[in-house]
Amino acid sequence: MKYRRNIKEAVLLVIKGVVMGMANKIPGVSGGMIALAAGFYEELIYSFSRFDTNAIKVLKIQGFKAFYNRVNGSFLVLLFTGVGISFFTISLLLDFLIDNYPNQVLGMFYGMISVSVFFIWKKISVYKIKDYIGTFLGVITGITLLWINPGSENDNLIFVFFCGMLSISGMTLPGLSGSLFLLILGNYNLLLVDSVNAIYYTLVDLFSGNGIGWDIPERKRLLWVFIMFTFGSATGLVFFSKLLHFVLFRYHDLTISILVGFILGSLGSVWPWTNENSIGILNKVTLFESPYKEYFLPTNLDISVLSTLFFLLLGGLIVFQLERYGNKSAV
Repeated sequence: MKYRRNIKEAVLLVIKGVVMGMANKIPGVSGGMIALAAGFYEELIYSFSRFDTNAIKVLKIQGFKAFYNRVNGSFLVLLFTGVGISFFTISLLLDFLIDNYPNQVLGMFYGMISVSVFFIWKKISVYKIKDYIGTFLGVITGITLLWINPGSENDNLIFVFFCGMLSISGMTLPGLSGSLFLLILGNYNLLLVDSVNAIYYTLVDLFSGNGIGWDIPERKRLLWVFIMFTFGSATGLVFFSKLLHFVLFRYHDLTISILVGFILGSLGSVWPWTNENSIGILNKVTLFESPYKEYFLPTNLDISVLSTLFFLLLGGLIVFQLERYGNKSAV
């Protein structure tokens, strides 16, 4: 399987990587969903699946260039350049926006996910009974996540490794948010905030000539946490990508239909109006309640509600334009 892209497509892929990196930090939003909606999901899974023992043999015998070509290195470099840019720049801004404007941020991602479902659905030319069953089971699985009580923080390194394996599902399984899994397991702040901040301050100290701070107990603890989390993520990435590459090749339509269900079922995770994100709103209509959260629709059109609706529409428009551009590039 060979992929080719021109300069404009390469720049767009970097931008998609930025969006994907942002999405992976939002509980309930899946980076894999961005990949599927933006049209590069199957190439992503194919590239990840190429990392195996044969790739190591190619590296040893034929050299780095052959290895680079085998794993579709140009695609991965462009994509993860965008993810890296997001990780250390836009994601920091996103943290600020989530803390201060949670409704608007969630509204934007809700719009992106909602519109993406339509385009993902179109990937199946004819829905069969088994595909409808797959979508139904996917919806049930997604909704089930809304009813799970978040756990407490645990920095045991074996547990952190397990968290890494699960969190990578957000990149490989559209609709299953890795950050939501971390939130449920109680390690969201530890792994996506505290350990990332430790890496940032370590890099600052390193470039300032102050060492890596290994003699600081808290820094050392968080660096070990980050290392095990990264190792777990890499292990999960290889495992899940190989599994998904197999099922996409053998059962493409059924797999896509299940992923559609996952996305539909997970929509509640990014619904912008809940008792966690919209505290103090009195004029509302309750849609439904889980044991831990109320989901409602505000009935007063104040500036907060209107701005959230604006960003919801903006998110949908972004996905629509990405799909439109992708179709033009493919012609």
